[in-house]
Amino acid sequence: MNIAFIGLGKLGLPCAEVIAEKGHSVTGYDIEIKDTRHITVFTTIEAAVKDRDIVFVAVPTPHDPDYDGRAPTAHLEPKDFQYDIVKEVIAEANKHMTKKQLLVLISTVLPGTVRREFIPLVTNTRFVYNPYLIAMGTVAWDMVNPEMVMIGTEDGTETGDAKQLVDFYKSIMENDPRYVIGTWDECECIKVFYNTFISTKIGLVNMVQDVAQKQGNINVDVVTAALRDSTQRIMGPSYMKAGMGDGGACHPRDNIALRYMADKLNLGYDIFDSVMNAREIQAKNMAIEILKYGNKIQFSSDSYKPDVEYVDGSYSLLVQHYVRKLGGWVVNETPSVVVRVHENDKLPEGDYIVFDPWRSYEGLNQHVSYGNTRHMK
Repeated sequence: MNIAFIGLGKLGLPCAEVIAEKGHSVTGYDIEIKDTRHITVFTTIEAAVKDRDIVFVAVPTPHDPDYDGRAPTAHLEPKDFQYDIVKEVIAEANKHMTKKQLLVLISTVLPGTVRREFIPLVTNTRFVYNPYLIAMGTVAWDMVNPEMVMIGTEDGTETGDAKQLVDFYKSIMENDPRYVIGTWDECECIKVFYNTFISTKIGLVNMVQDVAQKQGNINVDVVTAALRDSTQRIMGPSYMKAGMGDGGACHPRDNIALRYMADKLNLGYDIFDSVMNAREIQAKNMAIEILKYGNKIQFSSDSYKPDVEYVDGSYSLLVQHYVRKLGGWVVNETPSVVVRVHENDKLPEGDYIVFDPWRSYEGLNQHVSYGNTRHMK
């Protein structure tokens, strides 16, 4: 099949490359020059979409930089995502596409956005909303091993467009995912609530960690393991180890956007405000505990997850913010305390205390197992 990707960034490029590796012909367009062996990259959208069966739009829906999540955001006015880039790309692609082609948007948007903002721009071609559940660092694998594939159509029926997309995905998948077909609005909901559900889950688990620290005689891992294995009613195993809080380019900002939505829809309550407040207070609590063991603090990583370089919405940077605010210093040399941000981080040599939010450090340094207070009297 002939495929095009508009937007070859952190999401679009790995997805486009894995599709090409599966045997499809893939073209692409991006405002920046991209180095790729598998994709023919053009300098215009017009050239990239020519004679393509399916055209994927994988451009960002950013927030204001102040809403990144690496510093407190709960006090800021809730805001929607910014859709200017998506609207510009859809309008340009529409000029050069026909009804024989299918335009597929994978970017994250709030419920109602496709119907309100994008559909009026789609006059010459066909359209499906198809957001991805993908994590940085594992984009290519996630692309072909998804938990589910969401396909949004105007009325939620399995149209010919939906069937075409399902047939395409079946040609590249390495697992057997479920295909969820709903309205544009339902798929918008599934995507953002999936992400914010994870944020809420992590916040609840890290609340147990806070309780362990303040109550004493509690190993948080005993509690969370029991909850993790309670699969009949409440739980699955993912995100059930207390540690550093939620981060990344998606989850914090999705909570902020849903705060905006809750206000605009006049729901009368705002769960997501509580989620973001809890995230920040938990980071402050951790910083307070870290500073009990010294005031020159080194963090083993600034990234928001293991094995990636990205710092978007980094919880490590949020904790660092509070360390500084509370009078500590974040240093790169001769620390009194090193915070083990990720379980697989390599720690520097030296005489310091390891502050371990994961409670799995096995080295020789004196260490603090944050969240395990069984030893406290």
